[in-house]
Amino acid sequence: MSDLATLEKSILAEIAAAGDEAALEAVRVAALGKKGSISALLATLGKMSPDERKTEGAKINLAKDAVTQALAAKRDVLKSAALDARLASETIDVTLPLREPPAETGRIHPLSQVFEEVSTIFADMGFAIAEGPDIETDDYNFTKLNFPVGHPAREMHDTFFFNPKEDGSRMLLRTHTSPVQVRTMLTQKPPIRIICPGRTYRIDSDATHTPQFHQVEGLVIDKGSHLGHLKWILHEFCKAFFEVDHLNMRFRPSFFPFTEPSLEVDLQCRRDKNEIRFGEGEDWMEILGCGMVHPNVLRACGIDPDVYQGFAWGMGLDRIAMLKYGIADLRQLFENDVRWLNHYGFKSLEVPTISGGLSA
Repeated sequence: MSDLATLEKSILAEIAAAGDEAALEAVRVAALGKKGSISALLATLGKMSPDERKTEGAKINLAKDAVTQALAAKRDVLKSAALDARLASETIDVTLPLREPPAETGRIHPLSQVFEEVSTIFADMGFAIAEGPDIETDDYNFTKLNFPVGHPAREMHDTFFFNPKEDGSRMLLRTHTSPVQVRTMLTQKPPIRIICPGRTYRIDSDATHTPQFHQVEGLVIDKGSHLGHLKWILHEFCKAFFEVDHLNMRFRPSFFPFTEPSLEVDLQCRRDKNEIRFGEGEDWMEILGCGMVHPNVLRACGIDPDVYQGFAWGMGLDRIAMLKYGIADLRQLFENDVRWLNHYGFKSLEVPTISGGLSA
């Protein structure tokens, strides 16, 4: 049986040398499997005499028990080592800041947030939202809005025109959202109370102008509308949007083809340390334009100016977003920089409300 002792010693050495559970399993199969070396010795017991079977069987079973125990002990060692390695590789540094869940890693763009804020404020005043196409006709964009022939806005250096059609007419990218007002007046009977937010396009590009930008305009048409109503609406809007309790406004005479009289609106502000604070200080900042709808515009849209009158206003969504949230360059709004959006953006559950606050 010196061969049995040699075999046992060889198997135990292979068990000790196994580096992982897969290698250990290979040793077990080679020794104790159906065709294993120890299993083959046990199979020879049937050909022995009873006395030999008793003697040799005891020796083979002792060898088998020794191998089985060595396998179990080695398996425990390998499992413990694997667990230690896994714990070492998956160690959590509890001093690291908590990671945001995936649902909160995205950000709402400041322009989208301001659109919601503006819509919320005017909806609270009873205004509906009206929309229209970005590609407009010359008639809706200029003619029906009382722009005379030869006005600079009708020139190629100021407006994106498409190639002329066979009849000579040209479509264009709207230069303001006023065509939405025209479309509304042509399809709805007064009283009308709408805001018209959307994209607009002009050939201009610098720190405060981009070829594509956003506007929101408002329109009220009724029998008794007057400038007092317009001033109240703008005053309440600016207080709510800039979240101040008191705000002085200054209305200056101006000129727009589609309103008469026309007014520029300035807000009281204080400039300090590269910040602008509204509702305090002794400075003024122009914020929007407004006026009473020109009778020619009402007539062009099928409304009798002797029965109805109205007022309108317009402002840049991008500009008021920059003023409220301290954005220095208009072009940053369109650069798609995730780092910038993480800084200036809003979480998905930060929904603006009149009662709960707009930017809280």
